[in-house]
Amino acid sequence: MAVNDLPGGPAVNQIDLHPPVTRIASDVQTLHNGLLIVCLVIFVAVFGVMFYSILKHRKSVGAKSANFHESVAVEIAWTIVPFLIVTAMGFAATKTVVAQKDTTNADLTIKVTGYQWKWGYDYLKGEGAGISFLSTLDLGHRELSNAGTPQGDDYLLKVDNPLVVPVDTKVRIITTAADVIHAWMVPAFAVKQDAIPGFVRDNWFRAEKTGDFYGQCAELCGKEHAYMPIHVKVLSKADYAAWVAAEQKKIAAKADDPSKVWAQADLIARGEKVYAANCAVCHRPDGKGAGPIKPLDGSPIVLADDKLAQIKIVLNGAANGAMPSWKQLNDTEIAAVVTYTKNHWGNKTGQVVQPAEVQAARQ
Repeated sequence: MAVNDLPGGPAVNQIDLHPPVTRIASDVQTLHNGLLIVCLVIFVAVFGVMFYSILKHRKSVGAKSANFHESVAVEIAWTIVPFLIVTAMGFAATKTVVAQKDTTNADLTIKVTGYQWKWGYDYLKGEGAGISFLSTLDLGHRELSNAGTPQGDDYLLKVDNPLVVPVDTKVRIITTAADVIHAWMVPAFAVKQDAIPGFVRDNWFRAEKTGDFYGQCAELCGKEHAYMPIHVKVLSKADYAAWVAAEQKKIAAKADDPSKVWAQADLIARGEKVYAANCAVCHRPDGKGAGPIKPLDGSPIVLADDKLAQIKIVLNGAANGAMPSWKQLNDTEIAAVVTYTKNHWGNKTGQVVQPAEVQAARQ
């Protein structure tokens, strides 16, 4: 398959760091190149002296071994010189690391939550506060992976909902996780921050140009680790304001009253969208599952009269995390997707799950 460089993502045969898009990323690249030169000079000097000594003083040219004791001057020199070199390198690195952790005076604060195996984004402060969504690997790319037919320059990097931020804006990223340790990494921003259950960590970036930038979970987080891409879309401030307005309209339209009683057809229609966005990646669009992923079509739990059993699995997960918790979905979305699975494919139970039943199961 012919593959090209992906702007904002990996390049073909890439051996250098990603082209920097933030000041911090530029500083990291400068630091990396500078320290690499220092290491190269030391390498050449040490091995140059070593090989010169081996060749110049070998027995075959008549060299005689010398008999001498320690030299105080040499001892001092090879202690002081490395100390000064390491101190200078440490000072340069510390300056950049301290700048990386200075998250004060952020214009926009976003909480990033790692789930097995997707990302949750919650806009906490700044323009867009209140926006919240999940970002999951594009279903088409997952199907390409299952079929063993990789395609496209952005293979396994395309998501359904990218993180959207404005250009020239200090964005504070707060990371945590709901299950195991993940890591949110975007190389072009020089951002890599662990997301640890029960802990809150933070980092920041200020993108200096618009475009699409990609990363991946950088912590081995389970069997779907390869399917946790990160896509950050940097927009102009005007375009970002328009995106925020559109998202806020969607939020208002999706506001659900858990006490509302839905008709079965409406729940099924809503559930089909929820399933496609969140469940089809693992359970497949046909509900047949794959490998260790259990099928939903014909599942005894789905077909059972006890609706609470399936609701609890969706809420709490199962199989030691192989089936993750979906508590982040609201009561109506869970009621809709459970109703959909109970009345789709070969499952014709006729059962309806109302949001109030899910709300009660959460308690």
